[in-house]
Amino acid sequence: MHKQKLRTKNRRRSVKAYSKTPQSKSKIQLLSVAIKRLSPNWQASLALATLIVFGWGYAAFAQAPAAGPTTAELKVAIDTLWVAIAAFLVFFMNAGFCMLETGFCRQKNAVNVLAKNLIVFALSTLAFWAIGFAFMFGDGNDFIGLNGFFLGGADNSPATGDAYKGIFSALNWTGVPLAAKFLFQLVFAGTAATIVSGAVAERIKFIDFLIFSLLLVGIAYPITGHWIWGAGWLADMGFWDFAGSTVVHSVGGWAALMGAAFLGPRIGKYQDKQVVALPGHNMSIATLGCLILWLGWFGFNPGSVMAADPNAIAHIALTTNMAGAVGGIAATIAAWLYLGKPDLSMIINGILAGLVGVTASCAYINIGSSVIIGLVAGILVVFSVPFFDKLGIDDPVGATSVHLVCGVWGTLAVGLFAVGPGGYPWLVDLAGKPIGPHGLFFGGGFGTLIPQIVGILSVGGITVLLSSIFWLVLKATLGIRVSSQEELEGLDIGEHGMEAYSGFITETSSDGFSQGYSSGDIPQARDLPNTL
Repeated sequence: MHKQKLRTKNRRRSVKAYSKTPQSKSKIQLLSVAIKRLSPNWQASLALATLIVFGWGYAAFAQAPAAGPTTAELKVAIDTLWVAIAAFLVFFMNAGFCMLETGFCRQKNAVNVLAKNLIVFALSTLAFWAIGFAFMFGDGNDFIGLNGFFLGGADNSPATGDAYKGIFSALNWTGVPLAAKFLFQLVFAGTAATIVSGAVAERIKFIDFLIFSLLLVGIAYPITGHWIWGAGWLADMGFWDFAGSTVVHSVGGWAALMGAAFLGPRIGKYQDKQVVALPGHNMSIATLGCLILWLGWFGFNPGSVMAADPNAIAHIALTTNMAGAVGGIAATIAAWLYLGKPDLSMIINGILAGLVGVTASCAYINIGSSVIIGLVAGILVVFSVPFFDKLGIDDPVGATSVHLVCGVWGTLAVGLFAVGPGGYPWLVDLAGKPIGPHGLFFGGGFGTLIPQIVGILSVGGITVLLSSIFWLVLKATLGIRVSSQEELEGLDIGEHGMEAYSGFITETSSDGFSQGYSSGDIPQARDLPNTL
């Protein structure tokens, strides 16, 4: 034990003495002594770590640095991301339509309304992929596209302008991949079909609505869309519609109007030449639907830039929001004065009316003009709803008033309020040449207003014609309306065999007729045949 202590003491002395040797003793020698004091395992680990460090260093030195993405590639990536996000927002508008229309309709038809709004986008996806996108944007003639069915054919997107070599030349102005172009246009097509759902609610057969939606999205919508957005004859004339007051909303509104007309009013809606209110069952979810749609419009309008241009996106979002806000305020005041109460349904439709009204012009107008456009739209919708009731057109949610009437107004507004070519930095073509509509109130004369009127009449005429053909064929073959008994019991049971609120009190009595009515009180129950 004494010897062990002595050896330890001597070792400490030797290290201490070594540390006090002259500076000729290098640091390498000190490191060597320290390493020798380590256990064999630690010495082996240290050697292995040294080899790894030297190996990595050599690999890093030998490897050439990878080239990063170019500015052009980054622009394509950012533009594509923005277009995709905008498309997602517009897609989410389907949830808004579900909530809005279900809340505005009666409890016994809630499942039917939800099912229609849910399935219509799935059907629109297939129809637009198979033929709709080709008819609308494929190269063809001034009236219809003839290339690109099933999204096939030559395409070198995201090339733009003269560099683009493909069959979708109408979209060569946006530098995003073809898949992004299709996705964004698809959600617009689905919106047009969804508009019809509300106007024909509570009495249409489910199968007929599905077939009509396929025909609308596959044929009628893309044909008129080709005239405007597909570089067709209306575009050549000088018709402008930035985000779809006519292309989407008016087309859906015209189709909805014809559907409501051919179906006829709901049982009990008009009695003794008086309009009988059939109030919706849940204004809470109707209000939620309105807010979702308002949010979705920030993808609908700013997304139509199809590029991440910060100035354009911010300006369009602001004009869009301003028109919607003023539309809601104007409708509130107008309903208060005209109806005696600030009707919530009118407030909701006033907001949507302002949004629809500014959709065509949102990129071409200043903030003050958006206020005027929203103001007029909000007032129009309040008086449009009772106007259609006087004509005997039963529209449970006011779709024709919001989308058709205010879509027409919004299209005219382009010819009145547009600031003119080059009025904003984004109003230029790919070569930097100023483009854009020039409104009557901003020194443009009638040069823009006249093509807008021609476009409204031509698109309305062909949509009415095609929609009438579709509805009449369906009426003659399948019958487009449910039986009076099914309608009184509710389409949830008759069409789907289920209830939206199972276990709650329903709106029908034991004999199948609505509470508060009997078969003798409602002459329409006797007069209507089982199928129309």
